[in-house]
Amino acid sequence: MIRFTQIIAGVLVLLALLLIGYAWMLSRKPPPPVAAPQPVVQLAPAEATFPVVVATKPLPAGQAIEAGALRVAQLPINPAGAFMAVAEAVGRVPVFDLGTGAPLLENQLVSGLALRLEPGERAVAVKADEVMGVANSVRPGDFVDVFFALKADGRDVDRSQSRLLLARKRVLAFGTASVDGMPTSGEGRGNQKPQAGNQQPARTAVLAVPVEDVNRLALGEANGRLLLALRHPNDTAEPDPTLFAELQTALQPARRSGGALTGMDRALAGLTTQDLAAGGGAAGTRRPAQPGAAPRAVLATAAPTGHEVEIIRGDRRDTVRY
Repeated sequence: MIRFTQIIAGVLVLLALLLIGYAWMLSRKPPPPVAAPQPVVQLAPAEATFPVVVATKPLPAGQAIEAGALRVAQLPINPAGAFMAVAEAVGRVPVFDLGTGAPLLENQLVSGLALRLEPGERAVAVKADEVMGVANSVRPGDFVDVFFALKADGRDVDRSQSRLLLARKRVLAFGTASVDGMPTSGEGRGNQKPQAGNQQPARTAVLAVPVEDVNRLALGEANGRLLLALRHPNDTAEPDPTLFAELQTALQPARRSGGALTGMDRALAGLTTQDLAAGGGAAGTRRPAQPGAAPRAVLATAAPTGHEVEIIRGDRRDTVRY
């Protein structure tokens, strides 16, 4: 029994030696080569393009763009301010000449208050202050009545007066605020609060005025004081011009021209301060100027309340009542 145990122990020792030798042989072998990673082949994506509106023919400056002069092209670039649809640019006006194939950009087209005007209107700026602007309560987009006051000067204005000059005119800008800068989302005017110490007083107001009425506004500001009267936007009442005599023009139309002057023709004909102050009809008849004439006294017809003498010194006229 003891001999059998010794044999088993010898076999185990021999087996251990064999395992040790095998492990030593494995440790002497070089590591197997690591296979190089296979490169990943990526397909180049197709070149990206963008829809951009371009000109199909030369676009002259100052002329409205027609739909037939534009098309949408696929370009590899997307310039800032480019249009994606032809309808967005139709009717816009280039500020300089554009060539065929040129992308149409926002900064190449007329913008600003000019686009807020209706046909036949002009944007006119007048001096403004806190009193004239309804205590700075006027805002772009409001409608106002323009009143003016004239003081008698003994020359063009016989009597001091105040009356409505223009009715229901749109305010395009007041001070630094304009209709171009109005909020486009949930910020209504009622939510805008002026910052303390950062509110600048308005110096000008820009009104949208029919071209034939610009002369009235220019003379009213030059010879008197303007006053803006704020009105509700739903109030569309305007004076009836047929109830009053038409004002004479500074330039008289040719006899062969028929009908009343309107629009640009009326604006070109102009207006005098004397006619604006006196109104049309007999009361507005002009007194002929006599430049260089010697001072002379003209005895006027006795008035029901007394007498008056009109003294003419050159083109200056003074009336003395007694």
